[in-house]
Amino acid sequence: MKIIISPAKKMQLDTEIEKYNMPCFLDKTELLMKYIQNLSYDEAKILWKCSDKIAKTSFEYFTNMNLTEKLTPAILAYEGIQYQYISPNVFDLDQLDYVENHLYILSGFYGILKPFDGVVPYRLEMQAPIKLSGYKDLYDYWGDSLFNKLYKNTNIVLNLASKEYSKCIENYLNKKVQLISCTFGEYKEGKILTKGTLAKMARGEMVRFMAEEKIETISEIKNFNRLGYKFNKEKSNNKNIVFIKE
Repeated sequence: MKIIISPAKKMQLDTEIEKYNMPCFLDKTELLMKYIQNLSYDEAKILWKCSDKIAKTSFEYFTNMNLTEKLTPAILAYEGIQYQYISPNVFDLDQLDYVENHLYILSGFYGILKPFDGVVPYRLEMQAPIKLSGYKDLYDYWGDSLFNKLYKNTNIVLNLASKEYSKCIENYLNKKVQLISCTFGEYKEGKILTKGTLAKMARGEMVRFMAEEKIETISEIKNFNRLGYKFNKEKSNNKNIVFIKE
């Protein structure tokens, strides 16, 4: 079983860590880098859809970018809420080994990353309106390559990624493989409501739970009971495991 999560927009550098691998689709990442480097600042800002402050920082990232130097392991590079709750910086060696063997990070820029793949700070969301070499968008650019990489040596993947990123896997699903999602919600007026920030927290906590407990099967995932969530059998099915916040 493998696990997929989304990247985070905010990133950090930690170049003192020398243990990292190279991402598997670095040649395609280099093409994206060169494409963005050839954009004007105004064109890049439209692509990123962000404030001037963030755009200036992101533009500087790409201007000075080197994909093979001053790298940070991906699991430590992203700083979003989900990664704060994974808390990889306090993992022991067994937990680090678990995520390296099970966890995959989807990325608009790198395609797919393992936790110890070395990355540089960048800004490029999967749904960015990028036009490169005749491809209509990044979903088209990456095609089925991410799906094929992910499902090599497994037929079950736990989806803890956002819709924006899981879409690049869902587009290629077939009857031979399973993609099982998790819903983290709470009841409101008789309906299950999912709140974005709380869901990110729960997804990160789920990764931590799986690493600590060395989870290998879907049935074991149902034992997750952190942050006030509890498995709800009635609302779950074979494609979606539902946890309700008490």
